[in-house]
Amino acid sequence: MRKPARETLLEQERFELRPRSGGGVLRYEVLGYLESGRTVVTRYNLAYINHAIYQGDNGRVLGFDNAHGYHHRHWMGEVQAIEFMSYEATLERFQCEWLEIVNQFRGRKA
Repeated sequence: MRKPARETLLEQERFELRPRSGGGVLRYEVLGYLESGRTVVTRYNLAYINHAIYQGDNGRVLGFDNAHGYHHRHWMGEVQAIEFMSYEATLERFQCEWLEIVNQFRGRKA
């Protein structure tokens, strides 16, 4: 009988963005395991936090995660289920969306 893979922390990063870059914090947390030479992501939490843009939900302007048994997107306090293709596709969507938000709000006074 094959032993189940053990989940480990694959990535945990926090980036503080300079005000001229839009300000706020990017946070990445990814858990999973290696199987046959490839990475399998089991849990993830991606967040863009900026209290100057949104004060609710602890400042989380945008986020993607798979907590509570389903894949979903956070947008300024609203939660919406999303169709999950892959972690990589979700990461790319997150990066595109937070860049769009930063470009939209850059230079505005809160």
